[in-house]
Amino acid sequence: MSCEETKAGFVAVVGRPNAGKSSLLNFFVGEKLAMVSHKANATRKRLNIIAMHECCQIIFVDTPGIHESERLMNRFMLEEALKAMGDADLILFLSPVTDSLKEYEHFLELNKKNIPHIVLLTKVDEVKNEKVLKKITEFQKYQERFLELIPVSIKRGTDKEAVFSTICKHLPTHPWYYDPEILTTDKMKDIYKELIRESIFEKTSKEIPYFTDVVIERVEELPDLEKIYAQIVVEKKSQKGIVIGKDGETLRRIGHHARKLIEDLSGKKVFLKLFVVVKHGWTKDKKSLGELGYNF
Repeated sequence: MSCEETKAGFVAVVGRPNAGKSSLLNFFVGEKLAMVSHKANATRKRLNIIAMHECCQIIFVDTPGIHESERLMNRFMLEEALKAMGDADLILFLSPVTDSLKEYEHFLELNKKNIPHIVLLTKVDEVKNEKVLKKITEFQKYQERFLELIPVSIKRGTDKEAVFSTICKHLPTHPWYYDPEILTTDKMKDIYKELIRESIFEKTSKEIPYFTDVVIERVEELPDLEKIYAQIVVEKKSQKGIVIGKDGETLRRIGHHARKLIEDLSGKKVFLKLFVVVKHGWTKDKKSLGELGYNF
């Protein structure tokens, strides 16, 4: 495509935990890049996902859910979301249609720089049209604060091109920041880490996923095979036993699920070796968090 004028910008995707941010971004780019879980607070760090629309480059920034907590890890996650908002050219605020306006009002308070934003009304397939129209009417009291309000639904196949056109309309004229062929600025091993974490969320219950992390020790890239060696880090010995499971059954389920996700993304066969290690109190210790890549 020949472009006399190009547009490009960073678009922070924010909202409360479980608002559907990661699922929507994966839908937008047609690839499984962002971690998805039905459990809240699964996303911990920012992730850049790049989409091209005609002569416009959109760098979506996936963020942790906006929430308040005294836990060190949760404080780090909130800082990640706030940094993404402050550095963005545009913000997409995701508001599930069943939510009250309280979450949106909280977002307005946090948007200290008054970065322009678009409201995406998510999960509209879960309610009747009357409920959607009612929610749109409720938002009208803030119509001078947002640029646009767009109902979206992955299940109903929202028109991605129409959403992209709306976003690009509000981005600055600027040369593309990245090669238009790439989908993310993150290293593949960081994507692999998130897919393994997603598998832990999927295959273990209760609080266990929140006390685990993943360290990719090494990746060996062969023409038709990806060899990945990774540690699953837990806080306590008892958690290690739960992650491994009886006769190693839970760890095998995690590995099988993660291997399938990675194979779908990489297009290669994957050999995945998982080890479980105990790092006492890592979620409560700033130094330990930093060693795992969570730097305040």
